[in-house]
Amino acid sequence: MNRRQLLKLTALGAVAAAGAGYWALPSGEAPGALNLAGVQRVLAGLVDKQLVSLEGWSPAEVFNHCAQSIEYSISGYPELKPGWFRHSVGPLAFSLFAARGAMRHPLDQAIPGAAALGEPATQALALQRLRQAFADFASYRGTLQPHFAYGLLSHADYARAHVLHLYDHLSLIRLA
Repeated sequence: MNRRQLLKLTALGAVAAAGAGYWALPSGEAPGALNLAGVQRVLAGLVDKQLVSLEGWSPAEVFNHCAQSIEYSISGYPELKPGWFRHSVGPLAFSLFAARGAMRHPLDQAIPGAAALGEPATQALALQRLRQAFADFASYRGTLQPHFAYGLLSHADYARAHVLHLYDHLSLIRLA
């Protein structure tokens, strides 16, 4: 098999996997609108509520994790996946998530190189941090840093990524 055939087979396999991945994504109702205003309404509705996590991280840890991701989009992620990944697999995954309006990813996987998720420790303060991170992102007009997996994203694409990321995590959080 020559190199051209190998590349064609690889591309065909990636397209098939992407198509299968697209249909495997959740298609139910999102907890809110898929924009920054919608996510702020969802988060406002969680204030002063007792929340539990069905598995994995506590609600405070989830809020800290999602806040980290937003903060890193402005300041820079501590570690990036290799360039080939950020220019191929990562953008393909994001385009599938954006097209489907839903994300599915390992919900207990920390951002590579990120600080521990323990601060702030209380759910109320972690939720406040997350709400502030979304507000800061919404008003940010500077250059955004490359996503550790998806690579370069526009402000609008990053907003969508952050909203879908939070909504995926909220799938495991319920009222106590």
